[in-house]
Amino acid sequence: MNVRRRLIPAAAITAVTALGLGTLTACSGGTAEAANTGKFDVVASFYPMAFLAERIGGDHVHVTSLTTPGQEPHDLELSPRQIAGLENSDAVLYLKHLQPSVDDAVAQSPVKTKIDAASLTTLEDHGNEVGGHAAAHDTHQNGESTGKDPHIWLDPVRYAQVAEGVGKAFEKADPRHAADYRKNTAALVEQLNGLDKQFKDGLAHTRTKVFVTTHAAFGYLAERYGLTEEAINGLDPESEPSAARIKDLETLAEADGVSTVFYETLVSDRTAKTVANDAGLKTDVLDPIEGITAKSRGKDYFAVQQANLTALQQALGAK
Repeated sequence: MNVRRRLIPAAAITAVTALGLGTLTACSGGTAEAANTGKFDVVASFYPMAFLAERIGGDHVHVTSLTTPGQEPHDLELSPRQIAGLENSDAVLYLKHLQPSVDDAVAQSPVKTKIDAASLTTLEDHGNEVGGHAAAHDTHQNGESTGKDPHIWLDPVRYAQVAEGVGKAFEKADPRHAADYRKNTAALVEQLNGLDKQFKDGLAHTRTKVFVTTHAAFGYLAERYGLTEEAINGLDPESEPSAARIKDLETLAEADGVSTVFYETLVSDRTAKTVANDAGLKTDVLDPIEGITAKSRGKDYFAVQQANLTALQQALGAK
């Protein structure tokens, strides 16, 4: 997570006023620019939130995203037009602690329905090393910074908890369509429960339980399925690892039978390839699903999670 706080510049607020909220036009599927579409207008902070809104809302909602496909969400800066679109929406669905500029905009917004996904489940303090074998690697904990880990959507169980909370919020905010929201939420939760079972069964018997990533986005997933995530960069995908951390990773890779260093599609793979080359390991993609692009291994959350499961099974030596 990028922990640097950014306040919305006063100039941006002034520009919003100058634009006039009523003059904006709708832009379905793009960045949030407008409301008043005749539907329940929801502004989502980034892809995992937009996916929930679309699946739960169905035909009754108009969803726009503050983060465009391919944009790294942690460092999002909002434009005056996006702020205006947010303020003129019926609801905003976001994940506190992930995007500081969104947190600030929501706090200052008059929107009546503000849905913080982080409040619908539990957030834990995570660092570079998370999961079942972390306690055995005490040397890796020295000097390690930790923080509230926002990557709850990568754990199907936590994501299902968020989905249930979003569904209830939609029912309350738009009671005319409550029955449909309830039905759609139940269907989504059932699908997420099925995904949980697939991960549980698919990772139950593996040669090793340790995997290495560049970005510490998979801590909840590791804990859920008895794995250990060893991250190069920590919660902030753009932070630089220390020489000591890289040396530690090379040592544990040999000790724990690690075969692969994972990187993601929205951030440079340079660090992953450097570590992999030095340690004689392979590289592969483990997608944190912060956005869907042409490079994604699937067209939606479930397809990419299936690809993630396959990648983990191959790297961990599933039996």
